[in-house]
Amino acid sequence: MNYEGVDSWKTCILLYNSALKEIGTKLEILNDEFQHVHQYNPIEHIKSRIKSPESIVKKLKKRGYESTIENMVKYVNDIAGIRIICSFTSDIYRISNMLANQSDIRVLSIKDYIKRPKESGYKSYHMLVSLPIFLSDGVVDTKVEIQIRTVAMDFWASLEHKINYKFEGNAPEHIKRELLECAEMVSDLDAKMLSLNEEIRECAERQREVTALLG
Repeated sequence: MNYEGVDSWKTCILLYNSALKEIGTKLEILNDEFQHVHQYNPIEHIKSRIKSPESIVKKLKKRGYESTIENMVKYVNDIAGIRIICSFTSDIYRISNMLANQSDIRVLSIKDYIKRPKESGYKSYHMLVSLPIFLSDGVVDTKVEIQIRTVAMDFWASLEHKINYKFEGNAPEHIKRELLECAEMVSDLDAKMLSLNEEIRECAERQREVTALLG
């Protein structure tokens, strides 16, 4: 099966919800394995959502497409979205690599807004992937947008979203400047926290070595 055989909204939602469950299960297993091997959880928490019909129609109209099921699944890539929140920037790339290495996940595109932030200061790591959903009468490759960011990045993005919603995307220039300054502070905070975490781990490792020698 492919998207051409999907002719109803309910079927689409079934596929996208199933895809979110599949990705969620994979992330839980990877997190558990990482805890088992390294005694450390890279994932703080996970959020998922299905885009509302109103938002989908609005996006299609903005791009000049008719509001059809075919156009929806073809041109709207973020109908199923999952957001992964990490403690440190290093975790972002670790998780993205673990997902990309899954044999049944196909990476369609990557947007690295951490190495190349948006003009607003927005930072996040976006992956568009597809994975097979097995139904009783066939298999449908279904798209999911994955966003991976730190706690600090998520806090900033949440505030920016609220401001843009309030001003309908036309926030005053002084607010935009202050948001950009806050984004730079977030970057500095993430870098300092990562450095501190690495120093703590090195200290713990040296302590274990000393204990082993004395024991």
